[in-house]
Amino acid sequence: MALSLSPCLPHTTYLSKPLSTSKLTTISVSFNNPLLGFKPVNLRNNQVRCHAVTDLKSASSLDQSKGEGDDRSEEESKGDRIVADYNWTEEWYPLYLTKDVPDDAPLGLTVFDQQLVLYKDGNGVLHCYQDRCPHRLAKLSEGQLIDGRLECLYHGWQFEGNGKCVKIPQIPADAKIPRSVCVKTYDVKESQGVVWVWMSQTTPPNPEKLPWFENFARPGFQDTSTIHELPYDHSILLENLMDPAHIPISHDRTDWTAKREDAQALLFEVTERTDRGFAGWWGKEKDGSMPNFLRFDAPCVLQNNRELVDKDGEKHYFTGLFLCRPTGQGKSMLIVRFGGTKRSPLAKLFPKWYFHQNASKVFEQDMGFLSSQNEVLMKEKVPTKELYINLKSSDTWVAEYRKWMDKVGHGMPYYFGHSTLSPPKLPAVVEHAPAGLVAGVSASSPAKGGIGTMHAPNLANRYFRHVIHCKGCSSVVKAFTAWKNGLSAAALVLTALAILASSRQWKTFLLLSATLCLGGAYACSTAVAMNTTNFIRVHRRL
Repeated sequence: MALSLSPCLPHTTYLSKPLSTSKLTTISVSFNNPLLGFKPVNLRNNQVRCHAVTDLKSASSLDQSKGEGDDRSEEESKGDRIVADYNWTEEWYPLYLTKDVPDDAPLGLTVFDQQLVLYKDGNGVLHCYQDRCPHRLAKLSEGQLIDGRLECLYHGWQFEGNGKCVKIPQIPADAKIPRSVCVKTYDVKESQGVVWVWMSQTTPPNPEKLPWFENFARPGFQDTSTIHELPYDHSILLENLMDPAHIPISHDRTDWTAKREDAQALLFEVTERTDRGFAGWWGKEKDGSMPNFLRFDAPCVLQNNRELVDKDGEKHYFTGLFLCRPTGQGKSMLIVRFGGTKRSPLAKLFPKWYFHQNASKVFEQDMGFLSSQNEVLMKEKVPTKELYINLKSSDTWVAEYRKWMDKVGHGMPYYFGHSTLSPPKLPAVVEHAPAGLVAGVSASSPAKGGIGTMHAPNLANRYFRHVIHCKGCSSVVKAFTAWKNGLSAAALVLTALAILASSRQWKTFLLLSATLCLGGAYACSTAVAMNTTNFIRVHRRL
């Protein structure tokens, strides 16, 4: 791909919903990648802004005199704060990449502390239920699909698309199943390759809130999409993703663009603040321009966009999109999508799994920092302004995000804002790996969240965080493992034949063949390790 695949660097173009072309010109943003061969164009002054809002504030009206980027009014700074109407359930949350939803097994997922099960019926239609059998509360995600119906593996109760129970093996043959025996259902929509869920059980789904990304609908747009399960809170994850200042340091030489010597002051211009998020431009102070446009929209959609014009005058669009889902205290899941209307020829030489493992590496480089940050916030239980030292030249988006949490956090299960907070009232739920025969059988199936015998059920483990959620990487690991075993066996047989051979020429040929097989087995083993082994910083190795 023709752009940096560092998931922490926001590079995206996003529109909150589809708009007619008569009403809109897309805001764009691009990636600072020398391999693209393009020059950035700043379109801030001659381009119509999308996603217009009634309370749009110009950047010149924002007071950013405080070192922490506090740009609220004097009245608010004295203790009064604006509280927006917000209910976390009345939002669309990204569940999974459509291409990675298993065809033959249910998938257990969570939004905050709500456990869900997602599956495809016999017609390929997606359905989402509460992950709880009404009989004895067993997890339906531990069940199986039979003739397009979801079966609980505890007692064999089966449920069809609308949540109605259609089979109970334990009742008499002439008995009817009461209509009240059903599971709670959730509305799901597939849009632009992502499955979204509407969490409210009382308010009908609002199609206006379903995100739409203009660049992804452009002709010729291609993207590399990955999904990752991470061991820290979604708010800390979003902070990390909207923090371009850390990339040269934390991800030095991880990809083609991150270099420690490029760490510098940044420029920011906040152009929009609404009850649903904020947006603005940013760039490097040394460049004296702000060609990147960042937008955050509720509940947890972050994008960074840029346009580039090539030497022939053709305009190209590039997007880095981050779709975050809270999965409980100290846990989150992220869909990362980097793409553009033009790819670098160099990027085409690499297989997709290479970019996936590189994205995993980027998260592992930050994991220790973010996990410890999560622990401190939970321990101290004070607003972030009492803990953070935010700089205008690097942390503007972080301050904006925490202040947005001040406005809407009252409508969330818990939150840590800039000036206010509401810590979790219940302890975190620690889920253990399943046990018994069923777990042993399902361990080999990534669709079941199985982890196999080689991998511990730990969100710090790359296999558990990414591979089991990605059909492509799961297939790659299985294929390379099979080739490794086959080549190792072939090398053993060839060596044995070489020992038995009487001719020197045959001995040489067989030993050379065995050596080649061992080399292939080693290459396959290396590929498996790249997909399943965590990155470890050199200075931390024992």
